[in-house]
Amino acid sequence: MSQPARPESAFQTRVVRPAHLALTFLTTFPLPHLLEVRDGEFARASGFYPLAGWAVGGLAALLLWLPLPIPAGVHSALVLACWLASTGLLHFDGLVDTADAVFAMKPPEKRLEILRDLHVGAFGLATGGLILLTWWSLLTAAHPAHLILAAVAARTVLLLPMTLFPAARADSLGAKSREGHRGGSVLTAGLLALPLLLLPIAFTQLLAALLAAAVAALLVARFCASRLGGGIGGDVYGACVIFAELASLLALQWGR
Repeated sequence: MSQPARPESAFQTRVVRPAHLALTFLTTFPLPHLLEVRDGEFARASGFYPLAGWAVGGLAALLLWLPLPIPAGVHSALVLACWLASTGLLHFDGLVDTADAVFAMKPPEKRLEILRDLHVGAFGLATGGLILLTWWSLLTAAHPAHLILAAVAARTVLLLPMTLFPAARADSLGAKSREGHRGGSVLTAGLLALPLLLLPIAFTQLLAALLAAAVAALLVARFCASRLGGGIGGDVYGACVIFAELASLLALQWGR
């Protein structure tokens, strides 16, 4: 006779499942996916987004730290490829789609249609190319700890635009990620970001990088909201993450 399933603990419900969902949603690491996503779990998972940053940034930092017998530019290109692959290009895809929509000389309702279009246009290609070139150039002079800080900081400050701006579409994943009370998710994200203080980075540099990430995410969200009729969604969140990562890396370069 089969044993009845044990009731799920509060820790599993509030910590394990949301953390698991955050990792499987934001990374391509080989983890089993949840068989069922319950109501409100995407919102709770947003508090664990920094956990995905630790995983993505940690892997990229490890590859940058390895003394590979290849030119520095090629090494940086491999690190960037690893960084993008570990996210499944989720945020980069959002950036490209967002650029196609917000830069189009169309009314807001038409831009929202473009945002849902799977095809990539000239604005997306140009923006994506410039971002990759900037990203690669920053990696050529970065310290491995910088990559961890940038990845975690970007996924921590993402909760600011998620909290402050309404969802562009009520049925989107972006809307599900911001539904309900945000205070608990913000607190969780802040706690998960605290170990950044242990990185071999000066405190003033760390603060500058966090501030740069927050400002970049909010500016991108504000601009996109103004072009999309007041709301933003998952693609814009991806653009916020990319720009926040680059802003952090840039702030760290200026602080050296």
